[in-house]
Amino acid sequence: MKAAAIDQYGGPDVLRLMDLPEPKVGPDLVLVRVAYAGVNPADWKIREGYIDDWFEAHFPMVMGCDLSGVVERTGLGVTEFAPGDEVIGYVRCDHMQRGTYGELVAVPVRMLAHKPAGLDMREAAGLPAAGLTAHQALRRHLRLVPGEVLLVHAAAGGVGSLAVQLARELGATVIGTASERNHDYLRSLGALPVTYGPGLAERVRALAPDGVDAVFDLMGGETLHGSPALLRPGGRLASISGDVVVLGGRYVFVRPDAADLAELAAMAGRAAVRVHVDAEFPLAEAARAHERVASGHGRGKVVLNVGA
Repeated sequence: MKAAAIDQYGGPDVLRLMDLPEPKVGPDLVLVRVAYAGVNPADWKIREGYIDDWFEAHFPMVMGCDLSGVVERTGLGVTEFAPGDEVIGYVRCDHMQRGTYGELVAVPVRMLAHKPAGLDMREAAGLPAAGLTAHQALRRHLRLVPGEVLLVHAAAGGVGSLAVQLARELGATVIGTASERNHDYLRSLGALPVTYGPGLAERVRALAPDGVDAVFDLMGGETLHGSPALLRPGGRLASISGDVVVLGGRYVFVRPDAADLAELAAMAGRAAVRVHVDAEFPLAEAARAHERVASGHGRGKVVLNVGA
């Protein structure tokens, strides 16, 4: 099968198209023919070896964790899916080797959900990792409830834009930081946009004079460290940066969860949340897709067309 993979850590140039054996299908695995693969910031960080201390790595390593596709066949113990089912998945195992940038991937059944009929394959591939990150941050870490005010840093990105929509679905008011070119986009999602950078605290306080109830940070650095001052007394802070722990907040590291994924799929199916695809690349241009995501200036999601 064709797959975009690496045989060593490094820059975008180490990611190339390879011919690899088709994966074996164990008793609790589902063989999926991939239509689209989502591209996430974690992908280029894995490619460069930043999480080698956390996960066992095996080369050649097929990159990617997001997919939309069709079930080709199932393991002997699988009852939840059947050949021909359209699915989405967040595929993150305890070792890094068989990702979603390939024509076929064998996925543990606990990492899949049925794709809703109203969501096309292209958009569906951008939902799992970003959607689960946002969902788990708001529900498990921040415990957001109706009527509260949430501040999302980097609200126009893949995770941020879904966090805005999920928070609005929960009945919260959302303030989102973004560049001015993305303000209309955030308004279309139901957020109150503010420009990041110097003077951010004053701009947020103009909208929430007593402070916000919760902050979900997707930027880290100075933005994260300035966030506690924007909280009301008793407010909560969560971030995808580990530095949040020293600030008394919660560190968000997304985990596979079939129930969470099914809930997200149901919301997408009724258009309560939608995925904006910022750019699409063919599988052979996965390196360009990594460069696009690593630039940090995209709106929504980048996907690879694997099935073309």
